[in-house]
Amino acid sequence: MKIGAHMAFGHFTTREYIIEAARYLDASGIDSLWAPEHVLFFPEYASRYPYARDGKIPGNPKGILDPFSALTFAAAVTEHLRLGTGICLVPQRNPVYTARVVADLDYLSGGRFDFGVGIGWLEEEFDNLQMSFADRGKRTIEYIEVMCALWARGVSEYKGETYQLQPCYANPNPVQQPHPPIIFGGESEAALARVASHGDGWYGFNRSPSSAAEGIERLKSHLRRVGRPFDEVKLFIGPDAGCVDRASFQAYRELGVDQLIIPLGVADIDQLRRRVDGVLEFA
Repeated sequence: MKIGAHMAFGHFTTREYIIEAARYLDASGIDSLWAPEHVLFFPEYASRYPYARDGKIPGNPKGILDPFSALTFAAAVTEHLRLGTGICLVPQRNPVYTARVVADLDYLSGGRFDFGVGIGWLEEEFDNLQMSFADRGKRTIEYIEVMCALWARGVSEYKGETYQLQPCYANPNPVQQPHPPIIFGGESEAALARVASHGDGWYGFNRSPSSAAEGIERLKSHLRRVGRPFDEVKLFIGPDAGCVDRASFQAYRELGVDQLIIPLGVADIDQLRRRVDGVLEFA
């Protein structure tokens, strides 16, 4: 089981810290660095954050770096670390531009990018981007299909309900072919169905071993429905805050988790080293 690090960067982290943290993770035994996405936060919002009991984002954040900017910056100062969006809010973005930055990051990193995707939950963010919240699930699937068409070699085109793409070229292609792994986040039946139909992996967030096991069983059901074998899909789990210990790591390992992605919300390099050392002790 590999270990990943989930870290947000922004106005609260210096340029120098990002460089130092990325280089340290690259040499530490951590497999990957995952960066989240939100282009806007709000002092008041009615939407419910699905991973906290009170429905609010922990820490009341006010801004973070765009994940593609942060990860491309990290790619430039690392050699081995895989880089992932955790997660990219696909239906908030134009799919042609998203396909471009995914391909560019994979190209510039030498094929080290994992494309973590989701449909989003913060309706106020969609509203302020003048993007529809109601049909975001359907749009996500079509946008992924648009991107896959653009990542193919040669002439690309696409015709769907929400997006049409006339024959065109889009280069450079990603290094990883046919495309970087597409890892769907989300816990609902619809989210797991998207993993089964279009995903290379599932990113279950804030999951204890028992809740991860429950999600995996539901995912298996969706895979059977579309005729895909379970071993075609990799499992990426963000552990519950109380499950970063030796016994929990062993439980995740026995479930067949491919990568455990640990939230590392620190902005000091010495604290980061101590946190990573503690995590790797259980790996």
